[in-house]
Amino acid sequence: MFTVKVENSLITHCETIVKTYNFGKRFTANGTKKQQLTGIIGQSVVMSFFNLDLVDGSGGCDDGVDLIVNNKTIDVKTMGRTTDVRKNYTNNFLKLQDYFKTEIYIFCSYHKTKRELTVCGWIDKVSFIEKRRFFPKGTIRTRTNNTTFTTFADLFEIDNCHLNDVVDIPDLKQQLNF
Repeated sequence: MFTVKVENSLITHCETIVKTYNFGKRFTANGTKKQQLTGIIGQSVVMSFFNLDLVDGSGGCDDGVDLIVNNKTIDVKTMGRTTDVRKNYTNNFLKLQDYFKTEIYIFCSYHKTKRELTVCGWIDKVSFIEKRRFFPKGTIRTRTNNTTFTTFADLFEIDNCHLNDVVDIPDLKQQLNF
């Protein structure tokens, strides 16, 4: 895992994009504007690692393909948090996104108060399918701090320890053969 500070200019760009475009156009579980912002921040930061243009929103639904690296389709999944990420933390993935043709997932956590993005790791779709756990809508989940939440949609979870670990941006690029 590694953490980077998110520049204010990137956050401002993402806030403008989320105000301008609706990224929640599924039939259910579209996420609030705050959740959409978290996702767009994570995606934009990862895109900047590869010197790609930031999200502009004009293309509409991306069908789960946030970027393409080395001819591989990648979806960046970002959870918002108010704590520093730990190796035993879990990442959520909505089942309704499972049909996308994405080949690789990069899981991130955005610390909303520190304005930092932690790249927790990455995993290819085949390995993700083997290692994830399924929880139907309405399941009560308990976090590591013993607080609970009820799943609002069918959900998969994968722990950080099951992801390919990365130590910095060059390591991520090397592992993805960029």
